[in-house]
Amino acid sequence: MNIIACDESFSGQILAIFNEAILNSTALYDYKPRTPETMTTWFANKRKGNYPVIGAVADSGELMGFASYGGFRNFPAYKYTVEHSVYVAVPHRGKGIGKLLLGRMIEEAGKQDYHLLVGAIDAQNVVSIALHKAVGFEYAGTIKQAGFKFGRWLNLVFYQKILNTPVNPTDG
Repeated sequence: MNIIACDESFSGQILAIFNEAILNSTALYDYKPRTPETMTTWFANKRKGNYPVIGAVADSGELMGFASYGGFRNFPAYKYTVEHSVYVAVPHRGKGIGKLLLGRMIEEAGKQDYHLLVGAIDAQNVVSIALHKAVGFEYAGTIKQAGFKFGRWLNLVFYQKILNTPVNPTDG
């Protein structure tokens, strides 16, 4: 297995992982599967923001999981904060891939002088919560009944990790 930067050649595999999560979990609060066209926009937004897309790739070329981040909120004072996502394909869960990917997201955020990583996690996703705690994220709050999916209200929890970067933050 290799941890690499993913480009559009991985769109189909990323889309399959996204859509499995949409259809079968509350990891994403989407209702309908995404289309190949949405991946074009997704990658364009990642490039525009200089946000990494990192993948765990088997020797066979299969994408086992991926991670990325993007802007947290669209106001200038949030410029040092990013919200990340980590997804692991079903056959590869429980193998430590999520931890490797999240570790790489932390490294990349530090290299890009971000100060805070935020994870928004469905409150019943105990595996993701445990993953975040294992790499030093702290609980930051709950938004009760933030979403509605599969016939029930969903609580959204936030976990955060503060980095020692940037050395000299600035306003503006």
